[in-house]
Amino acid sequence: RVADLSQANNDMNNLLAGVGVGTVFVDEQLRIKRFTPAVTQVINLIASDVGRPVGHIASNLVGYDDLVKDVRAVLATSVPREVEVKSRSGAWFVLRVRPYTTLDDTVEGAVITFFEITALKRAQRAEQEANVIRGLAAVVRDSQDAVTVLDLQGRTLAWNAGAQRLYGWTETEALATNLRDRLPEPIRTEELSTVRRLSAGPDLRLHGTERFARDGSIVPITLTASALLDAEGRIYAIATTERERTPSAPATGKEGSSHA
Repeated sequence: RVADLSQANNDMNNLLAGVGVGTVFVDEQLRIKRFTPAVTQVINLIASDVGRPVGHIASNLVGYDDLVKDVRAVLATSVPREVEVKSRSGAWFVLRVRPYTTLDDTVEGAVITFFEITALKRAQRAEQEANVIRGLAAVVRDSQDAVTVLDLQGRTLAWNAGAQRLYGWTETEALATNLRDRLPEPIRTEELSTVRRLSAGPDLRLHGTERFARDGSIVPITLTASALLDAEGRIYAIATTERERTPSAPATGKEGSSHA
C-alpha cells in the first residue's frame, strides 16, 4: 500500500510537471505543500520553501499584492478566484485560486495555478492597435492635409486622400511602402533617426523636410508628428500631418507636443 501511494504521488508530480502549468499547493495555514517547476518563473520558489507560508515568498508579479488575501477568501468561502497578472519579464498569466478538496468534500487548503496567456494578450493588443489605426484612418480620410501613420519600423499603416494628392501614391500603393522609400538619400539617415527618437518618447516637433513623390520629384514639406500609445502607455505607431512647404514658410520650428 505504501508503494502504491508513493507511485501515485510520483505519477501526480510528473503529470503536473509535464503540463507546464505553474501550480502551488498550500494548506489551510497557507504553508506551501508542493509546487511545479513552471511556477518558479512567477514566484521565487526553491525546494527548501516547502513548509513556509506562501506570503513570505517574493513574487515576480507587477502590481499584484493580493495573493494571500485571495487565498484566504477562497478558504473562507470555497468560491474560486481568478485574475490576470503580469510578471516583471512582461509575461501575462491567468492566476486562479481554487479550494483543495478531498474525496469527502473537505477543504484542506488551496491550489494556486498560473496559466500563461502572453500570446493571447499580444494578439488582443495587436487587434486593439489595428482598430485604433482603422478609426484614425476613417477620421482623417477627408482631411485636406496629408496624414500618414507609420509603425516603429517605418512601415506605412495608414495613408489618406490628402497624402495621395500631395505625393501621388494611392493608398494601396503607399501601404506597401516604408518611409525609407520616400526619403531622398541626403536626408534619409537624419529622418530615420527622427522616427527612432519619436518612438522613444514625446519629442514632437514641427520641422521642414522633404519627401519623394511618386513621379520622382522632391516635395518640400512641413511635418508634425504624434505618438500613438497603447493601453499600457507604450508607443506603437507615429501619426504625421504633412503640408507642402511654400517658399515663404520656415524650414524648421517647434510647437507643443501631444499624444494621439
